[in-house]
Formats: sequence, structure tokens, C-alpha cells
Amino acid sequence: CVHFRILSTSIPSRLNITPAEARTSILAQILQPEAADRIGRIRLVKESRATDVENRVIMLARTGQLHAKVTEGQLKDLLGAVSENNERESMTGGRIVVSRRKGSWDDDDDLLDL
Repeated sequence: CVHFRILSTSIPSRLNITPAEARTSILAQILQPEAADRIGRIRLVKESRATDVENRVIMLARTGQLHAKVTEGQLKDLLGAVSENNERESMTGGRIVVSRRKGSWDDDDDLLDL
């Protein structure tokens, strides 16, 4: 069982390293080289997707849900989950959409006959 020591957000300022360097260090600790390479290739195509996956992996590590370095296969699963989540949000725009049937009989039409 591998335990990860993740830098908190206050440590980078005390160590004179940038948040980007701290993030890179964290990812190097929790990703196998193949998984890191895959994120790098994804970043070339769509940076926002790579950032979303990195955020998810870092969150999993900080909450203690990772017990070993993330493999390329596990990263593919995370990509699928992030992709599904993004599709759901884009379909609804992050809000509830109500579509009502138009035409046919409507209860309000009965009131017009009075």
C-alpha cells in the first residue's frame, strides 16, 4: 500500500515554488509515467479536459482514495467518467430544462368553451 504525501496549498508559498510546480510535483507522485504521458497528449488536443482529469486525480489522492500510482487503464476510466459528466452538463447547460408538449389537447382549452 502506497501513501501519498500531497502538498497543501500553503506549502508552495513557503518553499518558494509556484503553484504550477507544486501541481507538477503532485502529479509526478501519483501518476505512472504512461498515465502522465497520456495526460500530456490529451493536453495537446484539449487542455481543459487534461486539467479536469488532473484535478480529479489530485482530489482522489487528497481524500485518500488512491492506494497506488494511477495506471494508464485507471486514467482511461477517469477520462470516461469526466467525459460523461461533461456531456451531461453540456446537454442541460448545467440547469434543468423542461420541455412541454404543444398541440394536442390541453386542459386550458376547455376553459375557452365557457
